[in-house]
This record gives sequence, C-alpha cells and structure tokens, in this order.
Amino acid sequence: MKTPFAWLAERITLERSSLKAASLSAMIAAILIIVGGGVVRVTGAGLGCPDWPTCTGGSIAPTAEMGIHATIEFVNRLLTFVLCAAVGWVIIAARLQREPVPGITRWAWFQFWLVVLNAVIGGITVWVKLNPYVVAAHFLAATLLLTAAAATWDKVQNLGNAGSKASTDSLKSLGTWLVVLSALLVIIGTGVTGSGPHAGDSVEVPRMGFDWLQITLVHAAAAVGALVVALVMWRQARKEQVPDVAHKAKLYLWVFAGQGLLGAIQAMTSLPELLVVAHLVGAALVWIGAVRVGLASHAPGRESRIQAS
Repeated sequence: MKTPFAWLAERITLERSSLKAASLSAMIAAILIIVGGGVVRVTGAGLGCPDWPTCTGGSIAPTAEMGIHATIEFVNRLLTFVLCAAVGWVIIAARLQREPVPGITRWAWFQFWLVVLNAVIGGITVWVKLNPYVVAAHFLAATLLLTAAAATWDKVQNLGNAGSKASTDSLKSLGTWLVVLSALLVIIGTGVTGSGPHAGDSVEVPRMGFDWLQITLVHAAAAVGALVVALVMWRQARKEQVPDVAHKAKLYLWVFAGQGLLGAIQAMTSLPELLVVAHLVGAALVWIGAVRVGLASHAPGRESRIQAS
C-alpha cells in the first residue's frame, strides 16, 4: 500500500530551490520560537494564559478581560503553528525532490518530533507555574530544535557540491570542542537567566538560587574558552588550506564578538528587556554558527567523496 508521500512523489517533483527555501524558513521559525519565549519572559507574560493547551478554562484564545500578558503569551503559542507549517514544508519538499535525499528527509522528520517535544515541555512549563528548571529545559529543547533546523539547512546548501579539501584530525578535534563549549555556554546561560530578574511573570516565581554574579562569571569563562578555540581553529584552517572550515569559523568569530559585546553591555546596564531579547537572538546565531563549523570540520573532503563514488 502506497503512502500519501509515495503517491505524491509519482506525480509531483519539486526543485532544489524549494527545499532550500523550506529549510531556511524552518530555521528562521526555530529562531522565532526562541525569541518569542524571550519576549514572554521579559514582559512577565509567562502565565498570561494560565492553562495549557487552552488559554483559560475552555477557551483556546484569551478573553478581552485577561489583558496584554494573555495576548503576548497567546501570540507566542501561535508561533508553534508557523513552525509546524515550516517543518511540514521541509518534509514535503525533501520527499518530492527529483533526486531522492533520504538523509534530509530524516532530518526533517527529526525536526517534527522535536516540535512535539517542545510543545509538551511548553505545556508542562505552564502547569508547574514557570518552575525555573523546567523553563530552562524548555529553552534547551528549543535549542535542540534549532540544532536540527540549522543542520538541515546547512546540509541542503551542500547538496550536489563536490566538497572542499578534507578536514584534518586536528580540525575535527577543534570542531568538536567548539560545539561542546558552545553547548556549555548555552546551558550555563540558562542558569544566568534562571537566577536573574526576569522570572517570566509578574507574580512571585521561584528562581534557581545561584549567585547571579558568580554564574555570570562562569558563563563568561565558557565564552572565553569558546572564543579561543574558534580563533585557533580559524588560524589552523587557513594554515592547512581548508577554506570551508576557515570561512565558517570566521563567521562564527564575527557573530560571537557581537554577542559578547551585547552580553557585556546588558550585564552592566541591569539587564534591560530589549537587550535581553537581542542577546537571545545572538545566542541563536552563535549556536547556528557552532553547528555549521562542527559539520564543516567533520565533512568528507572531495577526495573521500570521489573514492566513495
């Protein structure tokens, strides 16, 4: 018995440009999910809709009496439907390619299940009244979704490419360390946020309890570590003439520098709401950069692809 996708594939084919647009839209939607959560947090709208999956009682949407916080939270929930549409587009575009791309299709379905995971954790976050550890888990789940979206987008960009010079063992090791340190930076960042003033709601919400200055300094130390590894990797890639790795490491460094400056400014100015949201955008872009550098450093070179064919 044929699946609906198999039936469609016999009748419709989509160009590579459609897959590129779909993967980019899914990655942008994943960024919006992270930013939307940040807006909810800094505006204190986390419990604007006090229930889930409904907003309140039997109503999916907020009532007029519930105020602006309910509207902000409801709009944030609607972003999930935008994300579902974008991920669905990736699944369809990958499945209906003229030349099959089963690897991309698997990544697209991985994104779908991560959307489901995010929805479940989001609901639990509301049920436990913004417990800071569950809020942190929700952010990390959103980052995992962004990881899959960024990896899918990067792999789609490289479809059909002959590949560049193969990466060396030292660059592969540095790429792994960069991803690990960047992930550590994200995880510690949830502790910084969970101990800071933006609890996510105007009522009393428990915090993680870390000393904010101390956890911020640990966060900064992890940032320095990631920066050093990225610098070494960029220089090493240039020296060994691996242009793809060198280019992506350079982009990572530029974005990281801007993010570091933004983080320092917000820490010294009592965490203004707009800068906190901007820092979240920067965190998403830095993580995308880390994923792309990691993939580039482990990608098979031109010689390996020729031998495999």
